[in-house]
Amino acid sequence: MMSRILKLALCLVPAMLAVGCASHKQAAYDYTAFKAAKPRSIVVLPPLNDSPEVNAGNSVYAQVSYPLAEAGYYVLPVAVVSETFKQNGLTDAHDIHGVEAKKLSEIFGADAALYMTIARYGSTYTVVDSVSVVSVKAKLVDLKTGTLLWEGVASASSNEGNNSGGGGLVGMLVAAAVKQIINSSTDASHPVAGVANARLLSAGSPNGLLYGPRSQRYLAQ
Repeated sequence: MMSRILKLALCLVPAMLAVGCASHKQAAYDYTAFKAAKPRSIVVLPPLNDSPEVNAGNSVYAQVSYPLAEAGYYVLPVAVVSETFKQNGLTDAHDIHGVEAKKLSEIFGADAALYMTIARYGSTYTVVDSVSVVSVKAKLVDLKTGTLLWEGVASASSNEGNNSGGGGLVGMLVAAAVKQIINSSTDASHPVAGVANARLLSAGSPNGLLYGPRSQRYLAQ
């Protein structure tokens, strides 16, 4: 069994090096519609959850306001937004995402709406590790016209920058088992979701959101 694990690890090394050495250059995002709309306020809709974790939506939604506010936008309180939808008989994210843009504008008075989708959320156990990964994507839509202003995607992992080389293979297997037990008993993906949100919604990054009018960098972009 141990020899099989070692052979598997040796086979994976070249593939990992190839992926690490590969470079992918992104095309510059077209911000023409974004700059023309000049959104000042954003209503964030409860995210769609395509992961098997039932708590993923609440976790991501609870950590979405801070990066947007830091980017220079007024963000409607998510608790108020969620309660408003409930009062109008909408509790399912799919139904909420189906509401027309103009109707959202009438209800909330925001300039734009942020639609989010959780592609991945949770901890997975591999041969030598246990990793929590969160992947989210979002699009910003002008509520007056329904025009797409921006869209992006970001991921984060609990293993970023982690050095797990100490203790040999047996030590790595034991550490992975312990991490899996901890991750299963607690929501280890919650802080990872905060990192993914920050990467996705912080302004100033390549092809990321533009700074909002409340930011000192708004006029310089």
